[in-house]
Amino acid sequence: MLLTAAGSVALGREPPAQTATIPSRPAAAVVGNAENGKDVYLRYSCYACHGYAGHGGATTRLVPMRLPLSAFSAFVRNPPSMPPYTAKVLSETQLADVWAYIKTLPESPPARTIPLLNQP
Repeated sequence: MLLTAAGSVALGREPPAQTATIPSRPAAAVVGNAENGKDVYLRYSCYACHGYAGHGGATTRLVPMRLPLSAFSAFVRNPPSMPPYTAKVLSETQLADVWAYIKTLPESPPARTIPLLNQP
């Protein structure tokens, strides 16, 4: 039998207590600190291979960063062609910071917009 608050009062009973429902929010996404990430990027010499702008150097371009943080972290922990940065070397927070820093680096301009590259 379903009783409403009004029906409960009419029967001489106390109405059921009303509890406010607060909508739950999804947990905030982990976002790194780009300023700390820049420090880690420089301190651990990431620039030596990836360049100061993340798209120079002798190896993989980091800009634009298309990997989500989880994939970036997994790659850095177990890369096929660079030294691994294990949890003993870089914490997950530091990796998130580096990822956030790389996301702030500007993309290089398209080749078609560089006059020297468009000369016959």
